[in-house]
Amino acid sequence: MAPKGKKVAAAPLANKSKTVSAKNPLFDATPKNFGIGQAVQPKRNLSRFVKWPEYVRLQRQKKILSLRLKVPPAIAQFQNTLDRNTAAQTLKLFNKYRPETSAEKKERLTKEAAAVAEGKSAKDASPKPVVVKYGLNHVVSLIENKKAKLVLIANDVDPIELVVFLPALCRKMGVPYAVVKGKARLGTLVHKKTSSVAALTEVNSADEAELAKLVSTINANFIEKYEDSRRHWGGGIMGSKSNEKKAKRAKTMDVKA
Repeated sequence: MAPKGKKVAAAPLANKSKTVSAKNPLFDATPKNFGIGQAVQPKRNLSRFVKWPEYVRLQRQKKILSLRLKVPPAIAQFQNTLDRNTAAQTLKLFNKYRPETSAEKKERLTKEAAAVAEGKSAKDASPKPVVVKYGLNHVVSLIENKKAKLVLIANDVDPIELVVFLPALCRKMGVPYAVVKGKARLGTLVHKKTSSVAALTEVNSADEAELAKLVSTINANFIEKYEDSRRHWGGGIMGSKSNEKKAKRAKTMDVKA
């Protein structure tokens, strides 16, 4: 008799009892054959094999190169953008001073013409509105003349050489500046698709306190940290495969040592 607790091996030639599951005669099993020329293959994610449009490939390659290669400080500083909350507050303020549309301008000029015809002053009839200034050459001249109170620069201007000198110019002239994400966001402020820069030269008296608060926050992040950003190089970030190879090589060197 076998000892308790041990399982006895089944006899090799014993008949095994098969459990037969009940089949519904209304449904026939039709297993698919996924061999060549047989059933249609199931849908898979083929995005790896897609030939992407050239502009998509170029922007992806450019992104990878900007991560891998060493980027000079003058260009790397554009990756340090304004934080989300401060950027939202700044754009909200700028949005109050959007340039007038062609219809609004026509209405204003019509009022001016009617006032002049009555012998009144054009300025009294409709004072010129306070608006956001845009256009690279225009904003540069405002900075040089120290008329701009706050300048916003987009971080994705292409080619970057168009705006690469602006942070240094703003600092030299003592004009507060900030780098924000997206030239399209600046474009919406001025009724355009994109805009490289936007600036405020004046605001209404009700918004002066808000502007002063924003300027102090922005200066702490940009003008006061300008010397640090001049020394900080960008790029040099390798991919996961390269990092794994490097770690493996270092491990083998440690073993040999």
